[in-house]
Amino acid sequence: MSFIKTPAVPIESINPKVKDCEYAVRGEILNYALRLQEELEKNPGSRPFDEIIYSNLGNPHALGQKPITFFRQVLALCEYPALLDTDDTHKFFSSDAISRAKKIRSTLTGKSTGAYSHSKGAKGLREMIADGIALRDGYPANPEDIFLTDGASAAVHMIMQLLIRSENDGILCPIPQYPLYSAAITLHGGTLVPYYLSEAKGWGLEVFELKGNLDLARENGISVKAIVVINPGNPTGQVLSESNQQEIVELCRKEGLVLLADEVYQDNVYVKDKNFISFKRIIKSVGYSDDEISLVSFQSISKGYYGECGKRGGYMELCGFSEDVKDQIYKVASVNLCSNTSGQILASLIMNPPKPGEESHKLFFAEKEAILSSLGRRAKALEDAFNSMEGVSCQKAEGAMYLFPLIKLPNKAIEAAKKVNMVPDAFYALRLLDATGLVLVPGSGFGQAPGTWHVRTTILPDESKIPAIVSRLKAFHESFMKEFQD
Repeated sequence: MSFIKTPAVPIESINPKVKDCEYAVRGEILNYALRLQEELEKNPGSRPFDEIIYSNLGNPHALGQKPITFFRQVLALCEYPALLDTDDTHKFFSSDAISRAKKIRSTLTGKSTGAYSHSKGAKGLREMIADGIALRDGYPANPEDIFLTDGASAAVHMIMQLLIRSENDGILCPIPQYPLYSAAITLHGGTLVPYYLSEAKGWGLEVFELKGNLDLARENGISVKAIVVINPGNPTGQVLSESNQQEIVELCRKEGLVLLADEVYQDNVYVKDKNFISFKRIIKSVGYSDDEISLVSFQSISKGYYGECGKRGGYMELCGFSEDVKDQIYKVASVNLCSNTSGQILASLIMNPPKPGEESHKLFFAEKEAILSSLGRRAKALEDAFNSMEGVSCQKAEGAMYLFPLIKLPNKAIEAAKKVNMVPDAFYALRLLDATGLVLVPGSGFGQAPGTWHVRTTILPDESKIPAIVSRLKAFHESFMKEFQD
């Protein structure tokens, strides 16, 4: 008897939503970079560069950023509590790290990081986060409205799962946008309703643009449920003004939209004339009640000055949701039992760092300021470099961890890209990687105005490497433009 050998799961049989979703920061360019890295390891000197520099992803520790001492001390004591009982503990750990670890352990099930927590996250940790939010905003936060998650990404998926019923449900999303949002909307079967940020106005958010696209989507039969606002911006780096935020809040109130506020870069602001203001603070300051507007705000331990990406911690705070809807969100959270406890602990720490007068505060403040001031210098150096290159313009990096320069590619380069079936900015990024070892992400992966081409780079490589990176960028770009000059 013979059998026809076929794949148990042929590609044609899988969920089409999975095939349709894309995530540019880990796409084709990164895959090629990983192959180049293997080649360099096997054959050193085989390329005109000696290392791959991964500027494709906001992954600070991978590029040499050191963790915050206090955060890691507390986490170490929670993970290995036997350290709390030794005579030498005070030689290696600060007194406030020891007391914080003891307090945190008392909130954990069985006083162990190895036990499941409440599905929203350990209540004591949520209370600490609520205290931090209240201190930041000047308005109280309810621990029962806080859901701790494995990074902000998990929270975004949870909310998309809640809001989207079918392709007739739409989510307003900025263009350019962080591709988590387009991927999540696609995976959950909804429709992305784009609104374009104004590059000419420093990636400003124009409310009339929002309203026009909202009206058009509704005319086309889309029930628009929510709007995503990323502040500070990814990939664009802008920091919204308070007046602009008030306009967005007013639009959401009038149009019945849920405001999805991605605020994971709230600690990353590099300009003196801008400050981060949470959307919750805006809503409370104008006096709106919970029954007038619904807000979901996202925070993560992966960004800021902490950059604990691999620990996978974050949270969302819900405002203006009824108890029966929150019960449904809790049910979804319960399916996953709980988020990881190490991430939960770090989320509580970033919202409650050492305070003045505590033993760790001086070192904590020095580490924090050193990281943020260095990021600001790196952003400025890369911004200046891009603006010095032929046909390239780069908006000021006010915040976040990225630059998104506009590149006016020659027609010959665009035609060359078409011949190899590539998007022009992906063609540019691949050529850049092949020549320099620098991994940037094509702007097409984030969305961009038709007929424009961009790349996104992080500002995260070690500051000592920035001059060499700038040199490589300039040399490649000059060669590329000369090769494809019209």
